[in-house]
Amino acid sequence: MDWRTRYADKLTTAEEAVRRVQSNDRVYLGMFMSNPEGLARALLARAPELMAVDIYHYVAPFVWATPETRGHFRLHTSFATPADRQQVHVGLAEYQPVGVFRESYINEILGGMDVVMVKTSPPDQHGYMSFGAALWINRTACNNASTIICEVDERLIRTYGENYLHISEVAALVEHQTADDREPPIPPRTDEVVAAAEVICTLVASELVNDGDTLQIGIGDVTAAMALYLGGKQELGIQTELIPGGVVDLVEKGIITGSRKQIAPGKVVGSAFATLPREELARADMHPRFELWDFCHTDDLRTLVREENFVAINNALQIDLTGQVTAETLNGQVYSGPGGQTVFAVAACSSEGGRSVIAVPSSSLAADGQRYSRIVPEMPAGTAITVPRTYVDYVVTEHGIATLRGKTVRQRAEELISVAHPDFRSELFAHARGKHWI
Repeated sequence: MDWRTRYADKLTTAEEAVRRVQSNDRVYLGMFMSNPEGLARALLARAPELMAVDIYHYVAPFVWATPETRGHFRLHTSFATPADRQQVHVGLAEYQPVGVFRESYINEILGGMDVVMVKTSPPDQHGYMSFGAALWINRTACNNASTIICEVDERLIRTYGENYLHISEVAALVEHQTADDREPPIPPRTDEVVAAAEVICTLVASELVNDGDTLQIGIGDVTAAMALYLGGKQELGIQTELIPGGVVDLVEKGIITGSRKQIAPGKVVGSAFATLPREELARADMHPRFELWDFCHTDDLRTLVREENFVAINNALQIDLTGQVTAETLNGQVYSGPGGQTVFAVAACSSEGGRSVIAVPSSSLAADGQRYSRIVPEMPAGTAITVPRTYVDYVVTEHGIATLRGKTVRQRAEELISVAHPDFRSELFAHARGKHWI
């Protein structure tokens, strides 16, 4: 029997489903690829008749905060995107930095959600639905919801792990309309970034990743390509938040085996897949080696510190000459969010045999045509430190590897200047000399 017939009593339109939202409610929507586009559009259309609705939409691909929605909706985000970054800067949205993913801590934040709206697969013969390739923190959000509404997309994959929701928990089902599909707001990688990534990923793979290591690979222009450079390794493991493209291939080739992992041996564990081609996702569908778990498992420090030879490979927006890293602010303004980067860096440094690696181009070319150094003398006012310098072992740019582990401030400055863009080395050296670091 078709799921629409079996659960006809729960099936409704997006417009009717969102009428469950009332003024002063707290509403959570699925993150990024799990965003229920049809429900979001229907709820936005109700803005004039609602007041003081708190919208919790992390890594949102949807624009909620506008002058017209002020007083009707209040957006809360813990990871700014092109859809809400400027709104945070001008006070139309609230930025909520979250970097601790202990379940009881997250329950405090998400507790008492009136309505949760997520995208899922259809119910199977047992009534279980999947969050597809994007579980993120949605399972915990559902655990804290009074009402759950699902937008059903028949294209979503299923995986093992914690990637499920039962129909008995759900108040309403809405069928996803492919006409609502939107490309996620991912800026294109420039030729310059692609070239830098090739050198950086080659250096990381050849010099800093060993056979048998377990890897966490962060989101970013450079690290998104990391898996493509690991083909010469053996018996790697993956314990991460985002599973990047290329990992499915490495599993099928026997390079990623997870045979030396302490956490879930033999399994690739993450909370979501990157925006992979449908063909690659299809190969992960119900693959016995892949498991998706909620953030409260994948990003829980207490779990991660059990892993030996754990290597965290993450990105940065800016790094100062002592090794402090920000991945959430740019020139003192919110740009993205910490995600799990702090937790993974701390876990890697706490791991026996572990390494915390920051992979970043040495400079960026801004829209105005001006070049800026990613390695800065000091952090600008207002900067949020995502990774303290004491949890950064290596910084890798297209100019080489800076080893910071165990180094003095003078040695750190010298190492970082050596991998900075040549156009900025004299300026960085002068600053370090003025601080009596060199």
